[in-house]
Amino acid sequence: MRLTVERLGHRGDGIAKGIFVPGTLPGEVVEGEITGDRMEAPRIVTPSPDRVRPPCPHARACGGCALQHASDSFVAGWKRGAVESALAGRGIVAEVGPPVTSPSRSRRRAVLAGRRGKAGPMVGFHMRGSAQVVPVPGCLLLHPDLMATLPGLAGITRIGASRKGELALTVTRSLTGPDLAVTGGRELTADMRQDLAALAETQGFARLTWEGEPVAQRAAPLVAFGPARVELPPGGFLQATEQGEAALLAAVTEAVGDARRIVDLFAGSGTFALPLAARAEVHAVEGEAAPVAALLAGWRRAQGLKKVTAETRDLFRNPLTPDELRRFDVAVIDPPRAGAEAQTRALAEARVPVIAAVSCNPVTFARDAEILISAGYRIDRIQVVDQFRWSTHVELAARFSLPHIAP
Repeated sequence: MRLTVERLGHRGDGIAKGIFVPGTLPGEVVEGEITGDRMEAPRIVTPSPDRVRPPCPHARACGGCALQHASDSFVAGWKRGAVESALAGRGIVAEVGPPVTSPSRSRRRAVLAGRRGKAGPMVGFHMRGSAQVVPVPGCLLLHPDLMATLPGLAGITRIGASRKGELALTVTRSLTGPDLAVTGGRELTADMRQDLAALAETQGFARLTWEGEPVAQRAAPLVAFGPARVELPPGGFLQATEQGEAALLAAVTEAVGDARRIVDLFAGSGTFALPLAARAEVHAVEGEAAPVAALLAGWRRAQGLKKVTAETRDLFRNPLTPDELRRFDVAVIDPPRAGAEAQTRALAEARVPVIAAVSCNPVTFARDAEILISAGYRIDRIQVVDQFRWSTHVELAARFSLPHIAP
């Protein structure tokens, strides 16, 4: 059957008359067999001018990237359009800035899969739509420091993976060396612990944890948040690239301006709270205890920061109340993909003068933005940030203010 691709879906597949066509772009004419609602192996009859040769040698097999066949300018426009479309779905019109895109070979945190195969351990990403692991020795996403860990990750897989199981290998680039947190492995034995610790030492891992249990630590894995140095909890959240974090932080810092009292909601280990503490007092709120402890420890070690306080609190079940929020000049909020509807309603009722919102989901961002706009807020600016290059993932930072506040 011959079809013309009309648009891309949110997972990056082309869509033509309700049929999903992977690896295609709008305007392309394709032919192929259709099974159900998919054309799995399309032949490109008329290519788009935005089609490019995928730069990565693993692009055909690996499921880590969905848009390597599209030009950078197309991807940037599509991601900007994804934000505009989500807002339009709520009747919101706002100026959306062009994306700040992280370069290739810049991912400093990734979750790889490890399996034991007949020919030896395999470490990589999953094949698209499959549980099969694809080794990625030529990956163009990962920072060279993460690529250098692949032999060590293979050794970890050989020691700790079961015959039929799969390891999740969360590896993070830190100032003191790679930090590795492993889940899905065999139960630790004394011999296994010894072998893993020896391998971690020879491969230069700063820390190795197994199902949350420390196995080896050569050095505390530190990351820089402004002037502070923070020891991340095992497997703890970190923005995917330094460039992406810098772009989000720049947007948040500009939104905050000269505020003196800031509340940072969903603060993690201090991505925004600690840099902002160079100019204002900050109260950080996070749902898990380990990141809060890491944040406060980093603040205590740092020099020249203003007062930082923090609390562990589930902001979905127990959001800060309007009375608690009214003492702050600015709220920074960076929720997970589900957004933060309840907390946003409390912010709107409290009428916090300025809100710096960071989001990794344009749809839930638009929902929460509608709540604020209905309460009298306006959107001053939106910055799209693309730190998941060649993926369909979109992030953004926005400034909301009440009409009497200067944008």
